Amino acid sequence: MTLTPKPMLDRAPLPADLKKLTDAELGVLADELRREVVEVVAETGGHLGSSLGVVELTVAIHAVFDTPRDKLIWDVGHQCYPHKILTGRRDRMLTLRQAGGLSGFTKRSESDYDAFGAAHSSTSISAALGYAVGRECGMPVGDTIAVIGDGAITAGMAYEAMNHAGHLKERLFVILNDNDMSIAPPVGAMSSYLNSIAEKGPLAALKAVAEGLEAALPGPIRDGARRARALVTGMPGGGTLFEEFGFEYIGPIDGHDMGQLLATLRAAKMRATGPVLIHCVTVKGKGYAPAEGADDKYHGVAKFDVATGIQAKGKSNAPSYTQVFGETLTAEAARDPRIVAITAAMPGGTGLDIMARRFPARVFDVGIAEQHGVTFAAGLAASGMRPFCAIYSSFLQRGYDQIVHDVALQNLPVRFAIDRAGLVGQDGATHAGAFDIGFLANLPNMTVMAAGDEADLVHMIATAVAHDTGPIAFRYPRGEGVGVEMPERGTVLETGKGRVLREGGDVAILSFGAHLAEALAAADALEAEGVRITVADARFAKPLDTALIDLLMRHHGALITLEQGATGGFGALVLHYLANSGGLEMGRAIRTLTLPDRFIDQASPAQMYAEAGLRAADIVAAVKSLAGRTTRAAPPAVAGMALTRMN
Repeated sequence: MTLTPKPMLDRAPLPADLKKLTDAELGVLADELRREVVEVVAETGGHLGSSLGVVELTVAIHAVFDTPRDKLIWDVGHQCYPHKILTGRRDRMLTLRQAGGLSGFTKRSESDYDAFGAAHSSTSISAALGYAVGRECGMPVGDTIAVIGDGAITAGMAYEAMNHAGHLKERLFVILNDNDMSIAPPVGAMSSYLNSIAEKGPLAALKAVAEGLEAALPGPIRDGARRARALVTGMPGGGTLFEEFGFEYIGPIDGHDMGQLLATLRAAKMRATGPVLIHCVTVKGKGYAPAEGADDKYHGVAKFDVATGIQAKGKSNAPSYTQVFGETLTAEAARDPRIVAITAAMPGGTGLDIMARRFPARVFDVGIAEQHGVTFAAGLAASGMRPFCAIYSSFLQRGYDQIVHDVALQNLPVRFAIDRAGLVGQDGATHAGAFDIGFLANLPNMTVMAAGDEADLVHMIATAVAHDTGPIAFRYPRGEGVGVEMPERGTVLETGKGRVLREGGDVAILSFGAHLAEALAAADALEAEGVRITVADARFAKPLDTALIDLLMRHHGALITLEQGATGGFGALVLHYLANSGGLEMGRAIRTLTLPDRFIDQASPAQMYAEAGLRAADIVAAVKSLAGRTTRAAPPAVAGMALTRMN
């Protein structure tokens, strides 16, 4: 695709070029930049609404500050597409979120203008403060600017950082991008507080309302600014919450008014001596009608038609795992009033919006606050409820101390539904669900399952409902299932027991999780070459089905474990068991197939698993590599295993 010509944008390939433009020209450039973002994302897919909401803000920041010496840090980073276009990456934007292309988030290795990498939320103020202290210690750092959204600022880490910044009194700028919309509408008292500030009077038409700036204004304007401040704070000279943290508070201002933005940033840069918070009110999806009119403001989109906003839809042969989870849990909740669900600002992403439509009082969106969400679920479990805490694998990392201390240690029956397990595609390494097997299975009292297919997920939900003896987790990938026949209702699985899907006599593949289909495809290819393969689905990483492992070791010349997780996960647990039980002394060849010990950049899931060496062809190669090391087991597996086949 060839992007439409944009004369003003052509004049400013780098931030330094913005300083040569008049304020009016910067407004024209912002209009061109917005059109460019729409055209790019229409071809690549990605985070559209959040990027459209910060177009003017991005232009103003780069025009006023001296990046990359001044450190601009975008919280989450999903709104950074305008920033990338203005910082020398415009010619590569059509590679966005593709293999070998630009990341969909900020990334330090990609550009000097990306001062801090991010894709999870609420880190920006901490990082900006770290840069500011580094400056005071003699490092070559200019000003530091953190841009954080009203959703991200609900997380506790943001307040820890503001508290510390107010104590240190270092000069830094926090720009609150208040669009009243994260992925789902923000929840809680902070959202209401921000709304009340934004609704109390003119949007800082007087350019600045902080007392430190009022003194520089002419008399009549200064008096007006103080009246506006009274509207914001409730009393002349009164303080906002942010001022109680030690910040100068400026705002709220209109984040789409280039004049207000430029004047405010210039005044703040000129006069600030300590931490400053600039409150900008913006519209997510601004300037593109289909995005502004959508419930999620086109937060994340597939490729789409620019004229209509209609997104391209792939052919679906099976329901998505997320849909199966949402529908199955809703059905279980209809039968059991003790079932409640918790999400951290992702009701649609986790499928809990399905349950929320039917049982709104039993689904709790805690905002971007995974730590609170986990401990909140622990309290619900302690009260006798049956809570399901539905959080993406990579986001669950944020609540790990609470899983250990508040759930596992107290042996509370919290059910963890872990979406986005394994490699997730275009969001890249920051969103990969690589580590949850290891960090959960090493906890006392924890039960850990992984669904081999979408039907198995239904059984695991039923199992989790019935599991009242401690915490239990089940993981499943992003995307659609494999198209198996679905049960009408889940069956409670026997804890710690796997299943055998096909029997052979040469090599056994013990799969944990949704790579089961790849194991079966590899077995088909090997059978065609005369290699007899047993494929077993472990279902549980903890407790392990040790009887199944023993049988596979006795009746096969080699054993391969397979998982969509990092080293130190399921395969390590199997090896640990075999080392302690004497199974390694049987002389069998063993290979563990895991994600490699490195982060894998964005690509399609298929490309990422190819790089990881976890395709069916890679499993075939692993089996063949063991051919010269295997010891033919006796008696043959089919005759001697006597295993129950389960589907």
